[in-house]
Amino acid sequence: MLTASYHKYILNFKQASGTSRGVLKTKETWFIVLKRSGKKGIGECGLFRGLSVDDVPNYEEKLKWVCKNINLGFGILANELVAFPSIQFGLETAFKSLESENKFELFPSEFTKSKASIDINGLIWMGSESFMKQQVKDKISDGFKCIKMKIGAIDFQKEINLIKSIRQEFSAKDIELRVDANGAFKKEEALEKLKLLSDFDLHSIEQPIKQGQTEAMAKLCETTPLPIALDEELIGVFSVTKKQELLQTINPQYIILKPSLVGGFKGSDKWIKTAENNNIGWWITSALESNIGLNAIAQYTFTKQSNLPQGLGTGALFTNNFDSPLQVKNGTLQYNNNLKWKFNL
Repeated sequence: MLTASYHKYILNFKQASGTSRGVLKTKETWFIVLKRSGKKGIGECGLFRGLSVDDVPNYEEKLKWVCKNINLGFGILANELVAFPSIQFGLETAFKSLESENKFELFPSEFTKSKASIDINGLIWMGSESFMKQQVKDKISDGFKCIKMKIGAIDFQKEINLIKSIRQEFSAKDIELRVDANGAFKKEEALEKLKLLSDFDLHSIEQPIKQGQTEAMAKLCETTPLPIALDEELIGVFSVTKKQELLQTINPQYIILKPSLVGGFKGSDKWIKTAENNNIGWWITSALESNIGLNAIAQYTFTKQSNLPQGLGTGALFTNNFDSPLQVKNGTLQYNNNLKWKFNL
Protein backbone atom coordinates (compact mmCIF):
# COMPACT_ATOMS: atom_id res chain seq x y z
CA MET A 1 0.00 0.00 0.00
CA LEU A 2 1.40 3.36 -1.05
CA THR A 3 0.92 6.27 1.36
CA ALA A 4 1.87 9.93 1.04
CA SER A 5 2.25 12.91 3.35
CA TYR A 6 3.35 16.49 2.84
CA HIS A 7 5.41 18.84 5.02
CA LYS A 8 6.05 22.59 4.97
CA TYR A 9 9.57 23.88 5.62
CA ILE A 10 10.98 27.41 5.87
CA LEU A 11 14.55 27.93 4.67
CA ASN A 12 16.39 30.84 6.30
CA PHE A 13 18.95 32.82 4.29
CA LYS A 14 22.35 33.30 5.90
CA GLN A 15 22.12 36.93 4.83
CA ALA A 16 19.27 38.86 3.23
CA SER A 17 19.61 38.40 -0.54
CA GLY A 18 18.59 41.22 -2.86
CA THR A 19 16.90 40.96 -6.26
CA SER A 20 15.00 43.54 -8.31
CA ARG A 21 11.81 42.00 -6.86
CA GLY A 22 12.87 42.70 -3.29
CA VAL A 23 15.02 41.32 -0.48
CA LEU A 24 14.71 37.64 0.43
CA LYS A 25 15.14 36.56 4.05
CA THR A 26 13.27 33.25 4.01
CA LYS A 27 12.14 30.77 1.37
CA GLU A 28 9.06 28.60 1.83
CA THR A 29 9.17 25.07 0.43
CA TRP A 30 7.15 21.85 0.72
CA PHE A 31 8.01 18.16 0.67
CA ILE A 32 6.07 15.08 -0.42
CA VAL A 33 7.08 11.84 1.34
CA LEU A 34 5.98 8.49 -0.11
CA LYS A 35 6.10 5.20 1.79
CA ARG A 36 5.59 1.66 0.50
CA SER A 37 6.76 -1.70 1.81
CA GLY A 38 9.33 -0.16 4.16
CA LYS A 39 10.78 2.10 1.46
CA LYS A 40 10.62 5.88 1.45
CA GLY A 41 10.71 8.41 -1.38
CA ILE A 42 11.03 12.16 -1.00
CA GLY A 43 10.47 15.06 -3.37
CA GLU A 44 10.54 18.83 -2.96
CA CYS A 45 7.76 21.06 -4.24
CA GLY A 46 9.81 24.21 -4.74
CA LEU A 47 7.07 26.83 -4.52
CA PHE A 48 8.46 30.32 -5.08
CA ARG A 49 6.11 32.93 -3.64
CA GLY A 50 5.59 35.87 -6.00
CA LEU A 51 7.11 34.01 -8.96
CA SER A 52 5.61 30.52 -9.30
CA VAL A 53 2.46 30.28 -11.41
CA ASP A 54 1.09 28.00 -8.67
CA ASP A 55 1.45 30.60 -5.92
CA VAL A 56 -2.31 30.35 -5.28
CA PRO A 57 -4.49 30.23 -2.12
CA ASN A 58 -5.43 26.56 -2.60
CA TYR A 59 -1.82 25.31 -2.91
CA GLU A 60 -1.92 23.31 0.33
CA GLU A 61 -5.35 21.93 -0.55
CA LYS A 62 -3.87 20.60 -3.80
CA LEU A 63 -1.06 18.90 -1.86
CA LYS A 64 -3.67 17.30 0.42
CA TRP A 65 -5.57 16.08 -2.63
CA VAL A 66 -2.41 14.59 -4.16
CA CYS A 67 -1.57 12.71 -0.96
CA LYS A 68 -5.14 11.43 -0.61
CA ASN A 69 -5.18 10.18 -4.21
CA ILE A 70 -1.56 9.02 -4.43
CA ASN A 71 -2.55 5.51 -5.56
CA LEU A 72 -3.82 6.91 -8.86
CA GLY A 73 -0.14 6.90 -9.88
CA PHE A 74 2.17 9.58 -11.22
CA GLY A 75 0.77 9.70 -14.76
CA ILE A 76 -2.81 10.49 -13.81
CA LEU A 77 -1.80 12.84 -10.99
CA ALA A 78 0.64 14.74 -13.22
CA ASN A 79 -2.13 15.40 -15.76
CA GLU A 80 -4.21 16.89 -12.96
CA LEU A 81 -1.30 19.07 -11.83
CA VAL A 82 -0.54 20.95 -15.06
CA ALA A 83 -1.26 24.28 -13.35
CA PHE A 84 0.91 23.25 -10.35
CA PRO A 85 4.41 22.75 -11.83
CA SER A 86 6.19 22.79 -8.46
CA ILE A 87 3.97 19.94 -7.21
CA GLN A 88 4.61 18.10 -10.49
CA PHE A 89 8.33 18.44 -9.81
CA GLY A 90 8.04 17.28 -6.19
CA LEU A 91 5.84 14.33 -7.10
CA GLU A 92 8.02 13.24 -10.02
CA THR A 93 11.08 13.38 -7.77
CA ALA A 94 9.32 11.51 -4.95
CA PHE A 95 8.34 8.62 -7.25
CA LYS A 96 11.87 8.46 -8.70
CA SER A 97 13.22 8.46 -5.14
CA LEU A 98 10.86 5.66 -4.07
CA GLU A 99 11.79 3.50 -7.05
CA SER A 100 15.57 3.96 -6.77
CA GLU A 101 17.90 1.71 -4.80
CA ASN A 102 19.21 4.77 -2.98
CA LYS A 103 16.42 7.30 -2.45
CA PHE A 104 18.75 10.21 -3.20
CA GLU A 105 20.32 8.72 -6.35
CA LEU A 106 17.65 9.50 -8.93
CA PHE A 107 19.77 9.60 -12.09
CA PRO A 108 22.81 7.33 -11.55
CA SER A 109 25.80 8.70 -13.46
CA GLU A 110 29.48 9.57 -13.26
CA PHE A 111 28.30 12.61 -11.27
CA THR A 112 26.65 10.56 -8.50
CA LYS A 113 29.69 8.26 -8.47
CA SER A 114 31.87 11.30 -7.64
CA LYS A 115 33.77 10.85 -10.92
CA ALA A 116 32.54 13.97 -12.76
CA SER A 117 31.35 17.46 -11.87
CA ILE A 118 29.07 20.18 -13.28
CA ASP A 119 30.41 23.61 -14.23
CA ILE A 120 28.31 26.27 -12.51
CA ASN A 121 28.13 30.04 -12.32
CA GLY A 122 28.81 31.93 -9.09
CA LEU A 123 25.84 34.04 -8.03
CA ILE A 124 26.34 37.71 -7.09
CA TRP A 125 23.48 39.16 -5.05
CA MET A 126 22.36 42.77 -5.17
CA GLY A 127 23.50 45.21 -2.55
CA SER A 128 25.85 48.14 -2.20
CA GLU A 129 28.56 48.59 -4.82
CA SER A 130 31.26 47.54 -2.35
CA PHE A 131 29.27 44.46 -1.26
CA MET A 132 28.75 43.32 -4.85
CA LYS A 133 32.39 43.93 -5.75
CA GLN A 134 33.56 41.88 -2.77
CA GLN A 135 31.31 39.00 -3.83
CA VAL A 136 32.85 39.08 -7.31
CA LYS A 137 36.38 38.91 -5.88
CA ASP A 138 35.38 36.06 -3.57
CA LYS A 139 33.87 34.04 -6.43
CA ILE A 140 36.93 34.50 -8.62
CA SER A 141 39.25 33.45 -5.79
CA ASP A 142 37.00 30.40 -5.27
CA GLY A 143 37.80 29.26 -8.81
CA PHE A 144 34.66 30.29 -10.69
CA LYS A 145 35.07 30.87 -14.43
CA CYS A 146 31.54 32.25 -14.81
CA ILE A 147 29.63 34.62 -12.54
CA LYS A 148 26.06 35.86 -12.69
CA MET A 149 25.17 39.28 -11.34
CA LYS A 150 21.70 40.35 -10.30
CA ILE A 151 21.09 43.88 -11.61
CA GLY A 152 18.18 46.30 -11.74
CA ALA A 153 17.72 47.20 -8.08
CA ILE A 154 20.40 49.82 -7.45
CA ASP A 155 21.21 52.81 -9.65
CA PHE A 156 21.95 51.58 -13.19
CA GLN A 157 25.02 53.79 -13.56
CA LYS A 158 26.47 52.28 -10.37
CA GLU A 159 25.90 48.83 -11.84
CA ILE A 160 27.62 49.89 -15.07
CA ASN A 161 30.55 51.24 -13.04
CA LEU A 162 30.78 47.97 -11.14
CA ILE A 163 30.78 45.87 -14.32
CA LYS A 164 33.34 48.24 -15.84
CA SER A 165 35.62 47.87 -12.81
CA ILE A 166 35.34 44.07 -13.04
CA ARG A 167 36.27 44.11 -16.72
CA GLN A 168 39.23 46.44 -16.06
CA GLU A 169 40.58 43.81 -13.71
CA PHE A 170 39.34 40.60 -15.36
CA SER A 171 38.90 40.11 -19.12
CA ALA A 172 36.29 37.85 -20.71
CA LYS A 173 39.03 35.18 -20.96
CA ASP A 174 39.45 35.38 -17.17
CA ILE A 175 35.77 35.34 -16.24
CA GLU A 176 32.52 34.88 -18.15
CA LEU A 177 29.97 37.42 -16.95
CA ARG A 178 26.20 36.99 -17.06
CA VAL A 179 23.68 39.52 -15.77
CA ASP A 180 20.09 38.96 -14.66
CA ALA A 181 17.67 41.89 -14.63
CA ASN A 182 14.63 39.86 -13.43
CA GLY A 183 12.46 42.01 -15.72
CA ALA A 184 13.58 45.28 -14.14
CA PHE A 185 14.02 47.38 -17.32
CA LYS A 186 11.15 49.37 -18.85
CA LYS A 187 10.60 48.29 -22.44
CA GLU A 188 11.16 51.85 -23.72
CA GLU A 189 14.65 52.04 -22.21
CA ALA A 190 15.74 48.40 -22.48
CA LEU A 191 17.55 48.55 -25.83
CA GLU A 192 19.61 51.57 -24.77
CA LYS A 193 20.61 49.81 -21.56
CA LEU A 194 21.54 46.66 -23.49
CA LYS A 195 23.77 48.76 -25.75
CA LEU A 196 25.57 50.16 -22.71
CA LEU A 197 25.97 46.69 -21.18
CA SER A 198 27.24 45.22 -24.45
CA ASP A 199 30.44 47.28 -24.14
CA PHE A 200 31.67 44.89 -21.44
CA ASP A 201 31.84 41.60 -23.31
CA LEU A 202 29.00 39.95 -21.37
CA HIS A 203 27.81 36.44 -22.12
CA SER A 204 24.10 37.27 -21.85
CA ILE A 205 21.34 39.06 -19.97
CA GLU A 206 18.40 37.25 -18.41
CA GLN A 207 14.88 38.60 -18.74
CA PRO A 208 15.62 42.32 -19.37
CA ILE A 209 11.92 43.29 -19.35
CA LYS A 210 8.93 41.83 -17.51
CA GLN A 211 7.40 38.67 -18.95
CA GLY A 212 4.19 38.85 -20.94
CA GLN A 213 5.33 41.61 -23.31
CA THR A 214 5.79 39.20 -26.19
CA GLU A 215 5.94 41.76 -29.00
CA ALA A 216 8.40 44.00 -27.16
CA MET A 217 10.60 41.05 -26.17
CA ALA A 218 10.61 39.72 -29.74
CA LYS A 219 11.74 43.10 -31.05
CA LEU A 220 14.40 43.30 -28.35
CA CYS A 221 15.76 39.84 -29.20
CA GLU A 222 15.89 40.80 -32.88
CA THR A 223 17.81 44.05 -32.34
CA THR A 224 19.85 43.35 -29.20
CA PRO A 225 23.64 43.72 -29.25
CA LEU A 226 23.75 41.33 -26.27
CA PRO A 227 22.37 37.75 -26.19
CA ILE A 228 19.08 37.53 -24.29
CA ALA A 229 17.98 34.56 -22.16
CA LEU A 230 14.31 34.09 -21.30
CA ASP A 231 13.60 33.03 -17.73
CA GLU A 232 10.34 34.20 -16.14
CA GLU A 233 8.88 34.30 -19.67
CA LEU A 234 8.59 30.49 -19.59
CA ILE A 235 6.49 30.37 -16.42
CA GLY A 236 2.86 29.35 -16.96
CA VAL A 237 3.35 28.19 -20.56
CA PHE A 238 2.00 24.65 -20.33
CA SER A 239 1.27 23.06 -23.73
CA VAL A 240 3.92 22.08 -26.28
CA THR A 241 2.06 24.18 -28.86
CA LYS A 242 2.26 27.28 -26.64
CA LYS A 243 5.95 26.61 -25.98
CA GLN A 244 6.61 26.45 -29.73
CA GLU A 245 4.59 29.61 -30.38
CA LEU A 246 6.44 31.53 -27.67
CA LEU A 247 9.95 30.55 -28.80
CA GLN A 248 9.21 30.99 -32.49
CA THR A 249 7.64 34.41 -31.88
CA ILE A 250 10.32 35.80 -29.55
CA ASN A 251 13.28 33.83 -30.95
CA PRO A 252 15.61 34.42 -27.98
CA GLN A 253 19.28 33.47 -27.99
CA TYR A 254 18.83 31.30 -24.85
CA ILE A 255 16.22 29.99 -22.43
CA ILE A 256 16.78 29.16 -18.76
CA LEU A 257 14.95 26.26 -17.18
CA LYS A 258 13.94 25.99 -13.54
CA PRO A 259 12.33 22.53 -13.13
CA SER A 260 10.31 23.67 -10.09
CA LEU A 261 8.72 26.41 -12.21
CA VAL A 262 8.23 24.59 -15.53
CA GLY A 263 6.81 21.20 -14.49
CA GLY A 264 9.74 19.08 -13.38
CA PHE A 265 11.95 16.95 -15.59
CA LYS A 266 9.25 16.14 -18.13
CA GLY A 267 8.39 19.82 -18.45
CA SER A 268 12.08 20.70 -18.82
CA ASP A 269 12.53 18.00 -21.47
CA LYS A 270 9.75 19.55 -23.55
CA TRP A 271 11.33 23.01 -23.35
CA ILE A 272 14.78 21.64 -24.26
CA LYS A 273 13.42 19.77 -27.29
CA THR A 274 11.50 22.84 -28.46
CA ALA A 275 14.53 25.10 -27.98
CA GLU A 276 16.90 22.77 -29.82
CA ASN A 277 14.43 22.44 -32.70
CA ASN A 278 14.61 26.23 -33.03
CA ASN A 279 18.41 26.52 -32.61
CA ILE A 280 18.04 28.21 -29.22
CA GLY A 281 20.60 27.56 -26.48
CA TRP A 282 19.61 26.65 -22.90
CA TRP A 283 20.87 26.00 -19.42
CA ILE A 284 19.30 24.89 -16.15
CA THR A 285 19.15 26.64 -12.78
CA SER A 286 17.75 25.92 -9.37
CA ALA A 287 15.05 28.14 -7.87
CA LEU A 288 16.30 28.34 -4.27
CA GLU A 289 15.24 24.82 -3.35
CA SER A 290 16.75 23.01 -0.39
CA ASN A 291 19.50 20.48 -1.07
CA ILE A 292 16.81 17.84 -1.64
CA GLY A 293 15.43 19.64 -4.68
CA LEU A 294 18.87 20.85 -5.76
CA ASN A 295 20.16 17.27 -5.66
CA ALA A 296 17.40 16.13 -8.01
CA ILE A 297 17.96 19.04 -10.42
CA ALA A 298 21.73 18.58 -10.44
CA GLN A 299 21.52 14.86 -11.19
CA TYR A 300 19.03 15.49 -14.01
CA THR A 301 21.15 18.34 -15.39
CA PHE A 302 24.27 16.19 -15.60
CA THR A 303 22.44 13.67 -17.82
CA LYS A 304 21.71 16.47 -20.32
CA GLN A 305 25.44 17.03 -20.96
CA SER A 306 25.23 20.77 -21.58
CA ASN A 307 28.57 22.48 -22.20
CA LEU A 308 27.45 25.74 -20.55
CA PRO A 309 27.87 26.61 -16.84
CA GLN A 310 24.63 25.85 -15.00
CA GLY A 311 22.97 27.84 -12.20
CA LEU A 312 23.21 25.27 -9.41
CA GLY A 313 25.34 26.90 -6.73
CA THR A 314 22.58 27.78 -4.25
CA GLY A 315 23.00 25.06 -1.63
CA ALA A 316 25.08 27.16 0.77
CA LEU A 317 22.66 30.10 0.97
CA PHE A 318 20.65 28.83 3.94
CA THR A 319 21.38 28.35 7.65
CA ASN A 320 19.05 25.36 7.98
CA ASN A 321 19.60 23.45 4.74
CA PHE A 322 19.99 19.66 4.90
CA ASP A 323 23.48 18.15 4.95
CA SER A 324 24.13 16.38 1.65
CA PRO A 325 26.94 15.11 -0.61
CA LEU A 326 26.60 18.22 -2.82
CA GLN A 327 29.73 20.36 -2.68
CA VAL A 328 30.81 23.49 -4.56
CA LYS A 329 34.51 23.39 -5.38
CA ASN A 330 36.63 25.27 -7.95
CA GLY A 331 33.59 26.67 -9.73
CA THR A 332 31.92 23.28 -10.07
CA LEU A 333 29.19 21.34 -8.31
CA GLN A 334 30.44 17.97 -7.13
CA TYR A 335 28.88 14.92 -5.50
CA ASN A 336 31.11 13.85 -2.64
CA ASN A 337 30.04 10.40 -1.50
CA ASN A 338 32.15 10.78 1.64
CA LEU A 339 29.55 13.29 2.81
CA LYS A 340 26.24 11.89 4.06
CA TRP A 341 22.65 13.05 4.01
CA LYS A 342 21.20 14.37 7.24
CA PHE A 343 17.59 15.52 7.49
CA ASN A 344 14.44 15.13 9.58
CA LEU A 345 11.12 14.85 7.75
